[in-house]
Parts: sequence; structure tokens; C-alpha cells
Amino acid sequence: MLFLIRRPTTALAADKEYELSGGNVIPFGTYALAKSGKRHEARAALKELLKFSATKYVPPYNIALIYNALEMHDDALRWLEKGYEQRDPKMTSLKVEPKWNNLRNEPRFIDLMKRMKLQ
Repeated sequence: MLFLIRRPTTALAADKEYELSGGNVIPFGTYALAKSGKRHEARAALKELLKFSATKYVPPYNIALIYNALEMHDDALRWLEKGYEQRDPKMTSLKVEPKWNNLRNEPRFIDLMKRMKLQ
């Protein structure tokens, strides 16, 4: 079962919503789970998202966001690099999105920001 902040009426509805969204439904809910201390649930949702991403496109930014919330910074930066390579439009928010404040002094993040001409 996917972990969602919104409550769909049935598990089938949750799965369909997830599929139709291209995996975009759960990243912010999963981020919230991780930040609220529900790391086990967040990891389970991340595992589902990664499984889904094997067959459908999921923006790398979304996956990086969850890894960052789980304090798995190497993985978050690796997925941000994928986002850069794939020209994920969500990457343009890196400069102003506070969810990335914890990485602002990280050399790899700084380098990424320079390559994107956001610094």
C-alpha cells in the first residue's frame, strides 16, 4: 500500500492515482513522513516509488527530495545529478526551495548550482 497524505476512498483508487500521476503523488507526503520521524514508513514509500520508477518516469528531483528528508545525502545528490542530466524542470527550484538548505554548503551541491547557473 502506498503512503499518501490524502486519503483516497480505496486502495485501488490510491494505486490508480499514483499510476496516473507518474509517481508524483507521494514525494511530498513521503517527505513529510520522513521529517515527522516516520522514517520506516517513508523508506517503504520510497521503495515503492523506486520500484514504480523502473517502469514509469518519476522526476529525479522527487526521489532526491525523499532521500534528503531521510538524511541520505549521497543518494539525494546522486538523484539531483540525474535530474540535472535529464533536465528535470523541478531542478530550477533548487536555489529557493528551503528543503535543500541543509545541502547548501555541500561542495557537490554548490558545484551543481554553478553548472545550472543558479549561483
